[in-house]
Amino acid sequence: MEHANPLLKQLDTDQKFITMGEIMLRLTPPNYDKIRMTNSFEASYGGSEANIALALASLGVDSTFFTVVPDNSLGKSAIRSLRSSDVHCTPVILATPQEVPTHRLGTYYLETGFGIRASKVIYDRKHSAITEYDFSGVDLKALLTGFDWLHLSGITPALAPNCRKLTMDMLKAAKELGLTVSFDGNFRSTLWTWEEARDFCTECLPYVDILLGIEPYHLWRDESNHALGDVKDGVPLQPSYEQQDEIFQAFIERYPNLKCIARHVRYAHSGSENSLKAFMWYEGHTFESKLFTFTILDRVGGGDAFASGLIYAMIHGYKPMDMLNFAVASSVLKHTIHGDANITDDAQAIKNLMNMNYDIKR
Repeated sequence: MEHANPLLKQLDTDQKFITMGEIMLRLTPPNYDKIRMTNSFEASYGGSEANIALALASLGVDSTFFTVVPDNSLGKSAIRSLRSSDVHCTPVILATPQEVPTHRLGTYYLETGFGIRASKVIYDRKHSAITEYDFSGVDLKALLTGFDWLHLSGITPALAPNCRKLTMDMLKAAKELGLTVSFDGNFRSTLWTWEEARDFCTECLPYVDILLGIEPYHLWRDESNHALGDVKDGVPLQPSYEQQDEIFQAFIERYPNLKCIARHVRYAHSGSENSLKAFMWYEGHTFESKLFTFTILDRVGGGDAFASGLIYAMIHGYKPMDMLNFAVASSVLKHTIHGDANITDDAQAIKNLMNMNYDIKR
């Protein structure tokens, strides 16, 4: 008898999506407790790229995740969590102690904020399996053959030199094979410096089609005279439409390979209440989304939900304004869900939120 995923029999797109990154064990004190006060932790798994694969698979997109985990119960449990939400994990490497001497799965602790108290993350991911694995024997073209879309982020290359090389090699292989490539800079100050991040992520730009976020990248006013500064210098975190449009135009002028640039803008009223909107450059125009204000249950993964929402909308051929509003609504919805990923199998629920329809459905 042939075994198949019944959800994938009803796909409304033949696009095949793949992403690569680290998946980690997430430990969270219950009931908004502080780490130093808790007696227990809720365990789940997450990581930026894994979150996007999970969100897309839950919405019915054929999604695959590539990573390295230790060949032990923790590594296998992380992969089980992906497979349970319909993410294909065939390429995943279960590494032995000989291949990754420290033989560990990365971990992070999340202290969930409440009211005026902000959330806090503590990483424990040094020497994780993906940072110690030798990828020189992996045939990346064979790995990527048959896929239509590759997504990468700036978190994985920040982990170790081998991960930086893997990221760049995958970008180059994907472009040779003609895949659509999306990239989210996703700066993490605990993993590398701002200048290190800008230097590397800027090198990635010539291979990218869909750019998520406008940092960390060098966008010099004059490539021959860096003393004149970056185009983004002085632009506030919540820019006006005109300021954002100017930055988008500078990116496109420098990197005409970019087909779309999108970034969300957050307004933090407190640790429990935020507002979100987004800007997007697409097909020669800059678009601005609706503004959503909401109460937060779990903030982690909000940016990944925005990315997955945009990718889903693009794969399904939405109109530009619908693409952008669907992406923001996906992020807003994620803030109401425990865990890292936007696990919802109902695209219509996101569309209802996108249209600010909050009525009960029955």
